[in-house]
Amino acid sequence: MTLSSLTVGKYLVTPLARITSTGDYAASVSIRRGMHDRIFRFIPRFDSQGHAMQYALAQGRTMVLQNQLV
Repeated sequence: MTLSSLTVGKYLVTPLARITSTGDYAASVSIRRGMHDRIFRFIPRFDSQGHAMQYALAQGRTMVLQNQLV
């Protein structure tokens, strides 16, 4: 499953998911502004790639909107 990137203000938020060695999915998010981007990894694990990516996108959006990137 592929979720599109989301533009939030000056940032591009891109959800990422990878399968772990135990068969569940780990979520992370890329938050980019200009040439710089930061990757955040999350602790919760998910039973599907779609759930992991939805979580990552929601968390990334919240981080930008609540100005938590400083």
